[in-house]
Formats: sequence, structure tokens, C-alpha cells
Amino acid sequence: MTSATANLRVVLVDDHQLIREGLRRAFDRAGDIEVVGEAASVADALSALDRLRPDVLVTDVRLPDGDGITLTTQVRANNPAMGIVVLTMYAGDEQVFAALDAGASGFVGKDAPAEEVVAAARHAAANPRAFTARDLAGAMQRRMSAPAGPKLSPREREVLDLLVDGLAIAQIARRLYISESTAKTHVANIYEKLGAGNRAQAVMAAVRLGLVDDAKRR
Repeated sequence: MTSATANLRVVLVDDHQLIREGLRRAFDRAGDIEVVGEAASVADALSALDRLRPDVLVTDVRLPDGDGITLTTQVRANNPAMGIVVLTMYAGDEQVFAALDAGASGFVGKDAPAEEVVAAARHAAANPRAFTARDLAGAMQRRMSAPAGPKLSPREREVLDLLVDGLAIAQIARRLYISESTAKTHVANIYEKLGAGNRAQAVMAAVRLGLVDDAKRR
């Protein structure tokens, strides 16, 4: 049961106990927030969320059995009214947009003051589908002003996906019912458009440009 003075219920997810303890102290000082559960992994987080039904989930991005972005996507799909705050050591634009796309309510770097995490949790509880992050406007501006990536044809995108999956030229040809020489031509065109000299460079460039999902190559 939540007390009258601690009416906002939070679950913390981070695999570092010291960080969880620090966040718990910050929430305790807030006076109107109660940490009702903690977890150190995705599996434990899902169990805690199902059991405790908090108002807000505060999760790290890096977890031993998965990541906070995937957890956010899963939780958001099943809990449209739950607030979700994503924490990370790497607060770059890519991480901000990954959290936004996953359905998070807020994004806070771990280098931010604890009070910022508390404020993000309050925002998340009140506006679970309204995303907030430091310098969000700047990140949006940088995304809009970034040069457009290379244009790949639909067939080249298919070939790129198979390259990322680790298929060889002969396997790509069989999968797409094309000749090996045609497959080689597509691969050469992809390399040229991505400025790559080999498969590894092509995959890295494709991930950087958002042409494929980073999780797919792991």
C-alpha cells in the first residue's frame, strides 16, 4: 500500500546496486514518491512490473539479459498508461531517439543530477506518452539538418539485410533467386553507396545511417 505522502509508485531497474541505492535515496527525499520494487535484469523487471503495477518504471539501457530500450517497447505495448524513464551513460542523439521511438516518457543521462531523474519520473506519471529529454529540441534540429543517407533500391536493401545476416554471395543469390553475378553487382553497388570496402564496413555504415537495426547484427 502506498502511504498518503508517497503516492507515486516507482520500480527501479539497474544492474548496479549502488546506482539503485542512490536513486532510491533521491526518490525518498522527494517525499511524494515511493520505490516499491527494484530489479537488476529484464526478466526480474518484467516480473516486478506484473506483480507491483507501479506508476513509473525507471530503467537503465544496459542490462545483463537485454536492454532497457527493448524493455521499454515491451512494457509500453502492454501498459499504455505507465510512465517510463530511460537512464543511460551514453546520452547521444541516437539513444534519445531510440528511447522516443520505443515509447519512453523521458530520457535522462546518468551524469544528470538526481533531481532531474525525480522530475522525469513525475513528468512520466503525469504524461506517460509525452516524451521529454534534455536538449531534445537540439537533437531534433541536428536530425533534420543531417545530410540524407544513400538511396538503396528495394533489391539492394534486401541484399543488405542478407549481408547483415552473414550470408555469402552464393547464399544471397539462392535466397533471392538471382544469379551470383547479379548478387555480386548488387553487393558492389551497396559498398560504393555506403563508402565501404568490405562487408564489415558496409554493415557498420548501414547501422550508423539507420538502414538496418543495430540489434540485428548482434
